[in-house]
Amino acid sequence: MRIRHGGGEKAKIDFSVSLNPLGIPDEVKRAVANADFEQYPDIECAELINAISGYEKIDAKQIVCGNGAADLIYRIVGVVKPKTALIVEPTFAEYEKALSEYDCAVEKHFLAECEGFALKSDFPDKININTDIVFLCNPNNPTGTITALTDDIARKCAQTDTLLVVDECFMDFVENAESYAAKQFMNKYTIIVKAFTKSYSMAGLRLGYAIFGDEELAETVSGYGQPWSVSSAAQAAGIAALEMSGYLERARELISREREYLSNELTNMGIYVFPSKTNFLLLKSDYPLKEMLMKKQIAVRSCDNFEGLGKEFFRIAVRTHEENTKLINALKELI
Repeated sequence: MRIRHGGGEKAKIDFSVSLNPLGIPDEVKRAVANADFEQYPDIECAELINAISGYEKIDAKQIVCGNGAADLIYRIVGVVKPKTALIVEPTFAEYEKALSEYDCAVEKHFLAECEGFALKSDFPDKININTDIVFLCNPNNPTGTITALTDDIARKCAQTDTLLVVDECFMDFVENAESYAAKQFMNKYTIIVKAFTKSYSMAGLRLGYAIFGDEELAETVSGYGQPWSVSSAAQAAGIAALEMSGYLERARELISREREYLSNELTNMGIYVFPSKTNFLLLKSDYPLKEMLMKKQIAVRSCDNFEGLGKEFFRIAVRTHEENTKLINALKELI
């Protein structure tokens, strides 16, 4: 079964997908237009991986590219074929779906609303020698919370021979991200998944990569699944994106400023806003915000299909000030 995600709404402004509000850079568009579409793409993604290697300061043998982060998640699970897994809820639903396709027993650790959906220090205690794999979304989707426990979790996974997959697709939007990033705590049991999709607003191109602590596992995952999973256009786009200077810094500044604006305005309207460290906000309201805002051709993400949340929860992206103002003005009129 397909899982419902954000996007795909017929609306003038789409707050249901959490992409970089600056949009896809012109340099990336030009690189896509100039890509060679008459030849098969490089099956090894060699040039792109070398560019990522220099950007991340990680050996190229530890990097695998894929058709978005979701592709890599499914390929990792397909190679490892875990029997038991641990995930938090609410979180990105594709972890559980990928695991379920291999009959993996999934233990769920539910984050408490009364604690702001924060991951507490007891979480590493849930990991034991019977746990084959742990998925951790940091910052977490859809709550926007970030954990400082990655070091403790990585150590516990190493002690118990447990694979740790850290999804950092929204980490580029976090201020002082280096202090939270899993790369500084990597060991042979760690995999970090990232995506150009969110960071460079390239959702339609589908491009992600994973950094592996274990080179042998990286090689196995690289050879698993269909060949040519990353198109020539996506590879060219990724190389061009990594050459951008100051783009992510400008995005972080905009997001920080606009996130505060949205939080203040929504709170003043009686809508509860959960604190967020990234480019989206989790809201709680008795108003049917999704249906209401569609009357104004504005799309937001209903979170009723996230485990641990209900119909009163919604997620909105942090976009440009002009777009955010239109959202606020529309809500003021509707409410």
